[in-house]
Amino acid sequence: YEAYVGERGVKLSGGQRQRVAIARVFLKDAPILILDEATSALDSDIEAAIQENLTRLMENKTVIAIAHRLSTIAALDRLVVLDGGRIVEQGTHDELVALDGLYARLWKRQSGGFLFNEESALEETRPAE
Repeated sequence: YEAYVGERGVKLSGGQRQRVAIARVFLKDAPILILDEATSALDSDIEAAIQENLTRLMENKTVIAIAHRLSTIAALDRLVVLDGGRIVEQGTHDELVALDGLYARLWKRQSGGFLFNEESALEETRPAE
């Protein structure tokens, strides 16, 4: 309880900093949540546990969630897909998968069980001009 954290105290890892930030979210219980890659530095088991609790916390709240790992946002009511700073698609997860656009291609790639270079994936999934 009396440990100093930060510049002159104990240095936290990325995952530890994320857990502290998420704990603050739970304690504050604000009506609007902004989550920017909220669980990106966590291992799979911890992420699953936190994601389950975040899902309950997000009910009846406005949530803006930024994520590259699509599984962390798939259950949200409305998804907005940005590419090159522009909105290219929006809808529910199922609607976006059915569109077979950028989101669907990224979803298929991420749920296929292999890792990929995100920048090259975006280049491959952009329609030819």
